[in-house]
Amino acid sequence: MTWHAQLDIDYTVEQNRTVARHSHTGPLRVLQSLYPEGDATCHNVLVHPPGGLVGGDTLDMRISARGLAHGLITTPGATRFYRSAGELALQRTHISLADQARLEWLPLEAIAYNQCRAENRLTLNLAPQAEFIGWDVTAFGLPSAALPFEQGSYLQHIELPGVWLERGLLNAADARLMNGPLGLAGQRCMASLFFVAGTALDRQRRERGLELARDMLASHSLCGTAGATCPNSQVMVVRVLAPLVEPAVQLLRQVWLGWRAHFWQLSAVTPRIWST
Repeated sequence: MTWHAQLDIDYTVEQNRTVARHSHTGPLRVLQSLYPEGDATCHNVLVHPPGGLVGGDTLDMRISARGLAHGLITTPGATRFYRSAGELALQRTHISLADQARLEWLPLEAIAYNQCRAENRLTLNLAPQAEFIGWDVTAFGLPSAALPFEQGSYLQHIELPGVWLERGLLNAADARLMNGPLGLAGQRCMASLFFVAGTALDRQRRERGLELARDMLASHSLCGTAGATCPNSQVMVVRVLAPLVEPAVQLLRQVWLGWRAHFWQLSAVTPRIWST
């Protein structure tokens, strides 16, 4: 049996509080809204009770925000793409931010299991004054459990239409890509953190953001396989390769908190579920 689940979330401001309205079909839910840093920012946790996707499954998420709304979304566990008999397992996330809205998209990692056929898509549409911080963390196989990613494929697609596109097909059988120095170089976690603005960032603001990220990368154990860049004037990206998920996520969280303080003057408040 395959699942097609859909979740819609809309963030608005009501009586000076960011409120999340949501609806769903299939096994994809939102837990209650939390406000650990006050009414301006609404924290939500997405739950997928089946725990993973097999061939033929589709998860569709449509997230919007408007006004001065600020949402933060995470998950309680990894998204698992399991072995497929041939059909594709697909996760699609479409985020639209209007006015001066902000969104933080911080799901835990996706795991590409051996023999999976997976596609993970994120599409962003931002109004000129809207801003977004998000990340994408992917683990290939489970090296610590001696379950390598030896067969299968994983397509990653991240896009701000007309402005920025990152798209890559990771084929487990491509030894040059998975293990070569111009590919993953034998690393099995690929992670990116990105700050995206609806219009060109002020040069001083952009350069300070890059400087903050590069200072953090330089002092981290993954400094040799991490970098920060601006592919264009609206996007900043930190990219990391690591043998395992944990050090990559630790580094991304550090930069995320630094960017949060720099770009939005917000203190270091992490989702409560990360500490449970």
